[in-house]
Amino acid sequence: MQNTQPSVQPNLIARVIFASRWVQLPIYLGLIVVQIVYAYKFLKSLWHLVVNLNQMDENTIMLAVLNLIDVVMIANLLVMVLVGGYETFVSKLNTDNHPDQPEWLDHVNASVLKIKLSMAIISISSIHMLQTFINAGNLPEKQIMWQLFLHLGFLASALAVAYTDKILYSTTHKNH
Repeated sequence: MQNTQPSVQPNLIARVIFASRWVQLPIYLGLIVVQIVYAYKFLKSLWHLVVNLNQMDENTIMLAVLNLIDVVMIANLLVMVLVGGYETFVSKLNTDNHPDQPEWLDHVNASVLKIKLSMAIISISSIHMLQTFINAGNLPEKQIMWQLFLHLGFLASALAVAYTDKILYSTTHKNH
């Protein structure tokens, strides 16, 4: 009589697969380091703006401010990926009833995270477009054109993600 029991328990395989989500932990910890790098970049740029304010014209100040806003938006994107990704794919953060808990964290899932990330990328791209248009006289037309196409690509991608999410959401709720 043959032994029909598999050599490796399916339960063990399931536990290993489930535990493998913790492999992402160093990646999320690395994003914290990246946030520190962006905080340093922000402070360095802010210091440069304050110290050199009297030597700057209005356009240069506006470009410096847009650069600071860009750094803030990228840091916000990092927080969304870090908090939302960890909460969605690794483990609960257990921040229930914490006074600083962001509102969106209550209902974070992969779908909400995709939409939020798309909107953040479009916002960052918009800041870059503003910087480009302010500095358009110093840039080649081809560079401006490609940046505009890239921005439009981000917009189209976000619309496609939102539309796909809408279709999936309506299909999921029809069946339940």
